[in-house]
Amino acid sequence: MTSPYDAEQPPPVQAEILVASNRGPVTYSLGEDGELTARRGGGGLVSGLSAIGPDADALWVCSALGEGDREAVRRGVGEPGVRMLDIDADTHADAYNGISNSVLWFVHHLLYQTPLEPVFDAEFRRQWAAYETYNRAFAQALAESAAPAATVLVQDYHLCLVPGMLRELRPDLRIGHFSHTPWAPVDYFRLLPDDIAEQLLRGVLGADRAAFLTRRWADAFTQCALSVLGEEALDGKRIGVHGLGADADFLRERAHRDDVAERLTALREQVGGSGRRTIVRVDRTELSKNIVRGLLAYEHLLRTRPEWRERVVHIAFAYPSRQDLAVYREYTQEVQRVADDINATYGTPSWTPVVLHVKDDFARSLAAYRLADVALVNPIRDGMNLVAKEIPVVSDEGCALVLSREAGAYEELGEDAVVVNPYDVVGTADALHEALSMEPGERAERTKRLAAAATALPPARWFLDQLEALRA
Repeated sequence: MTSPYDAEQPPPVQAEILVASNRGPVTYSLGEDGELTARRGGGGLVSGLSAIGPDADALWVCSALGEGDREAVRRGVGEPGVRMLDIDADTHADAYNGISNSVLWFVHHLLYQTPLEPVFDAEFRRQWAAYETYNRAFAQALAESAAPAATVLVQDYHLCLVPGMLRELRPDLRIGHFSHTPWAPVDYFRLLPDDIAEQLLRGVLGADRAAFLTRRWADAFTQCALSVLGEEALDGKRIGVHGLGADADFLRERAHRDDVAERLTALREQVGGSGRRTIVRVDRTELSKNIVRGLLAYEHLLRTRPEWRERVVHIAFAYPSRQDLAVYREYTQEVQRVADDINATYGTPSWTPVVLHVKDDFARSLAAYRLADVALVNPIRDGMNLVAKEIPVVSDEGCALVLSREAGAYEELGEDAVVVNPYDVVGTADALHEALSMEPGERAERTKRLAAAATALPPARWFLDQLEALRA
């Protein structure tokens, strides 16, 4: 296979610390006038890399995700410390949508309707070959870019094969892999074809250290490795846990800027009514987030406990995700339909039971965090779920957290949350009633404890802990 680098680009820098992820810290958009505009991203990795200092010899290897990114690579436009790979667009689509998001995500989040899916046919094998090609491009880029004995942190389910491929190319490197998703239990993981299951596990175990967001996911990975590969596969391998927390300083400062204040005023007007309570959720319309059952639980609350009618508003932000996949488009439509039905059934001229927004707006999300009396976080399954950690940090008056036991955050926050089975709509409605009825003093005390637990490992420390553990 040829190098993924454009022939016009200079040889890559030999870095001491490398991060690899599908999405990088910057994306480019191409204007009608041909001008490229860069937009910086956020998140734990961005904060983490900044924590190692501006003088660190670090490189972030990522993929071009759209035409703007690809054009930036072609023109040699980029930022110091970032190397973007212009991998064939069709290969990326097959690897990203065909395998990462339609197979691996479904396996780890237990999303298949097993009477009909999955079907691992010839088309799957074709897409799997693209996933291998995509991972190999990253492995080659990292091998070319790493200084002798450098440290490499490979991120997430998009790049499970990279550690093993990179180990073959550069045995001198210290390699870590971090999974931001859950890891499937053995029986569900073995839905995958046997050879694919083995390839994924051996890929991750090419790393010196594999790390996860919770002990539960780490143990699930270990059990899969033992079941599929045998005990010898784990010889000399280290398994770690790093529970990514919320960035309290950033959130509290950002949540009190003028644009958030403006949106807070607008939300209060939409809620209306003196003393009305708010149930807040902020999610992508990702299948695992369980938005529809959350709405159905709210509808059950209104139907069976009419005392809450006109006294509570459900602020639901459901930002469209992966709309190039039909199943996600259909799910987004169902979220809208259920919200509309609730409003049509229970709404009055002075009360809209569900305030649904589907356009992504970070400032508005922070405004909702501040306004929350109750935070509803009920995923079917989630690697962590930072919303559960962020709302208690930002909430103005303190909030009660209704939390799925299947969220990774449950390990740290479950003691002070109202915990639910995410499939149990009636149970979730009861939990919402309990949360809405919580005395202010208890709610405030719980919020303090939730915020402390949520910020125990902020993004910068989370990244540095991984780095130090890998180098130990």
